[in-house]
Amino acid sequence: MPSRLIEETTRWELLVDPGGRPGAENMAIDAGLLARADRTGSAFLRLYRFQPPCLSLGRNEPAAARYDRAAIARRGLDVVRRPTGGRAVWHEHEVTYAVAAPLAAFGSLRNAYHTIHERIAAALRSLGADATLAPHQPPPSGRVDQPASCFATPVGGEVLVAGRKLVGSAQVRKRSAFLQHGSILLAGSQGIVGTVSRMPQVASAATTLSAELGRRVTWDEVVEAVVQAWRDEGTSPNLHQPPPTSTTLLSHLAPLGTAVKS
Repeated sequence: MPSRLIEETTRWELLVDPGGRPGAENMAIDAGLLARADRTGSAFLRLYRFQPPCLSLGRNEPAAARYDRAAIARRGLDVVRRPTGGRAVWHEHEVTYAVAAPLAAFGSLRNAYHTIHERIAAALRSLGADATLAPHQPPPSGRVDQPASCFATPVGGEVLVAGRKLVGSAQVRKRSAFLQHGSILLAGSQGIVGTVSRMPQVASAATTLSAELGRRVTWDEVVEAVVQAWRDEGTSPNLHQPPPTSTTLLSHLAPLGTAVKS
């Protein structure tokens, strides 16, 4: 069965969590959704934010070699290690998204990466941004001396506006399911990553939605656009939001999480 048909028959659940959570809680919830997708075959679209702002590190990053722990401690930063790969991200003025789903719903990890980013790009275009996907090219090497920030350089399939990176994402697979989560930058900068990094710094390749549109863009309007993009792609019969569960979501999912403090 073609992956598009499989996706259309997949049960999707929408989880909107606007209140903001610490990094460890957010990563535990995402990891729990991945476990549930693997166990039940359900698919999840989660939209959320971080409170307090948080520095997240990729699953395989050599933290001691790349980051100055003393500088992190002096600033009192919340730090978490993601269950996914990639490089550091500063989560503050953004919409954070997570998709946890059976891999069969998209056919492959690469196809999932492209499809999810295309939907996010469509959402951004509906708000007036000229969002496109970067052409495919080899990803950055895993050398320790690479720039620390996820937003330092775009890779193939990522969301760009005017050639600059607006969305940073990462994936992980667990048996028959996968998790992809990432940051849609609304405002601010990723400068804090450079401040606490031991790595050589390069000119930022990032932009923000507010900078591109020349106005303040709210979390709520981006969330609404992303949800509509999912519905526009034919998942509307199955995409629904269950009754608010923000007080119980963590208790149900956190025991399944793998996020750890760095």
